[in-house]
Amino acid sequence: MIARAGIKTVAATKGTAATSLHLPGVVQPNAYKNIDVTSLVSGRVTQVRAELGQRVMLNEVLATVYSPELADAQTTFIAARAEHLAHDQAQARTQRLYAIGAASRQELERLEAEKSEMDAKVETARARLVLLGIPEEKTQRLASPADVVTTFDVKSPIAGIVTKRSANPGLNIDLATALFTVTDLSTVWVIADLYERDFAGVGVGSPVSITTPAYPGIDLRGRVDYIDPQVQPETRTAKLRAELPNSGSRLRFGMFVDVSIGARSPRPVVMVPKGAVQTVGAQSVVYVSTGPGRFEQRAVTIGDAMGNDVAISSGLEPGDSVVAEGAFFLRAERERLP
Repeated sequence: MIARAGIKTVAATKGTAATSLHLPGVVQPNAYKNIDVTSLVSGRVTQVRAELGQRVMLNEVLATVYSPELADAQTTFIAARAEHLAHDQAQARTQRLYAIGAASRQELERLEAEKSEMDAKVETARARLVLLGIPEEKTQRLASPADVVTTFDVKSPIAGIVTKRSANPGLNIDLATALFTVTDLSTVWVIADLYERDFAGVGVGSPVSITTPAYPGIDLRGRVDYIDPQVQPETRTAKLRAELPNSGSRLRFGMFVDVSIGARSPRPVVMVPKGAVQTVGAQSVVYVSTGPGRFEQRAVTIGDAMGNDVAISSGLEPGDSVVAEGAFFLRAERERLP
């Protein structure tokens, strides 16, 4: 039966290849470059200038908001500054009258005390305008109600792509309403699950190679930049993150990729022919000869392929007699057993 099945064995050999891990990963936006755009003022959206998927530049206007709050803040500032000017004139007049004895010292001191209150009132009104996005040079030009602006331009805080749009004309908003999400796609994150048994061989800075069936032949390189300090109790894994360049925006959010992570240092491995390894369920196995006509199925951990051989990091010892040809026949026979 062994002869008819073409079963041939070879001795596993010792090697010192730098093994790597192969993990499934998923593409996610770089959270540091994924910005929810909100308005600095409450009000009603009157115009939307950005569409979903549109590329926008830094400070490009995305929407216009009509805001009574903005108008009220400007009116308050104009009134406070007018009151301050009138008070300054009254104080100057009182100082002249005091100099000639026509005004009392008490009246002058009262006006001087009120000046500090007037100064604080104007500065508070000016600070409110700054918080609402009105620049200082425009604030200085506010002299009368005719100068009041009732609309506010919502601008993009970064250059990127509009990946979400909630803004539509007529929408009533407050400061917490996210009108758009703008994402810089120049870099993305790849997230993978790292098992406990692999913690010792991978760390921040380990090189990462990313491939995907969507773009055969393209190999993207990066490094591990974060490993979650918390292990998930259900899977016994920790989240691993690598930041990758995304030239041409080829990597899309939610895309599945293959993650190959280089170990930090070479480890002893055992080399066997590629044909010796079979997949049974979620395990990689080889068949080891234990005597004439007798074979044992043994679970192994595989590493990188090198030519016609593959590295085995655990499950075999150098010198073990491994089935190199006919392993599929043995797998079929094993599955027939009760």
